[in-house]
Amino acid sequence: MTSNPFVETAPATGFFESSAKGTSAPGWLVAGIVRAWDLDPALASVDLITVSENATFLVAIGGIPVAVTRVARPGYMAGSVEFESEVAWVAALAGSEYVRVPRGIPTVDGSYVAVIADDGGMSWSCVSYSYVAGSILEDFTDPVPYYREIGRTTAHLHDHAGSWTPPTGFRRHSWATADMVGPTCRWGMWQEVPFTAAERGLLESAERSALATITGAPRTPTDWGLIHADLRPSNIMIDDGTLTVIDFDDCGYSWYLYDFASALSFMEHVDDAPMMAQEWVEGYSEVRPLSRTDEELACALSMIRRLQMLGWTTTHREDALPPALWTAQKDGTLAVAEKYRRSPTWLLD
Repeated sequence: MTSNPFVETAPATGFFESSAKGTSAPGWLVAGIVRAWDLDPALASVDLITVSENATFLVAIGGIPVAVTRVARPGYMAGSVEFESEVAWVAALAGSEYVRVPRGIPTVDGSYVAVIADDGGMSWSCVSYSYVAGSILEDFTDPVPYYREIGRTTAHLHDHAGSWTPPTGFRRHSWATADMVGPTCRWGMWQEVPFTAAERGLLESAERSALATITGAPRTPTDWGLIHADLRPSNIMIDDGTLTVIDFDDCGYSWYLYDFASALSFMEHVDDAPMMAQEWVEGYSEVRPLSRTDEELACALSMIRRLQMLGWTTTHREDALPPALWTAQKDGTLAVAEKYRRSPTWLLD
């Protein structure tokens, strides 16, 4: 577990660590969700889908799915304003024609955040979104055919963010490099993963090269703005070939091309990664053309994202990823660093 003071995790006894996928939520949480969203307690069921930044639960009434409720990991957000801001952007997207997204579900008091106390008196922040039918792209054997559409969808998200005026009080965090791999990184530090001296030297060299490219990147309204920040297959639903973007909990401000990096999260080492990257760029460029300089920045951000998410594995449950991806993170990161050192645009060459 990381010693980084900026990383906060739930207590070892918390349900983030003890709950298993597919099991029912603890009674205090079920009761809190029922109260907050005025559900029928005799018909409501709340079952765990997955645990990552949030514990995500499927809410059903009489066996029919109606909502997905996210319970935030303690410390990940500073307060309800950040959650309300997330929902505000998703609501604006839902009312537009840019992308398909679920709708936030207000609580009985009209807000979108319910704070529910557990049996020990600890408070947990929860938000609910409408249920989205379909299958999660992460479960598909071959996600490559969808990457062109993911790129195109991401460009539409960026167009919306660039033209949208957030409501007064809107607040979301930054994804500058310091928040990825620096002293204020939001998750664990990759340096806490054990490596040999030579391996560590390779990763440090790749990190320096990538950061040098990113440091010179502009932060104009064309290049920097509000992004999803985690648009990977686990956050995309497919229903009859149609994409729906879910889980905006990481949304914040960064270079738009950080969404390219996030689309390849944990998969940069797989054989299909260059094809996924190239398909993403083709789709994105149909809406927002990219230059060679943009592509260099995208690949540099991908290298940093790989290191960032390696650090993420030091503070999260192993079952937050498919087993094959989890076990490949250390060796895969070394392979990605070697490729990046040989060519800073290796994903798109």
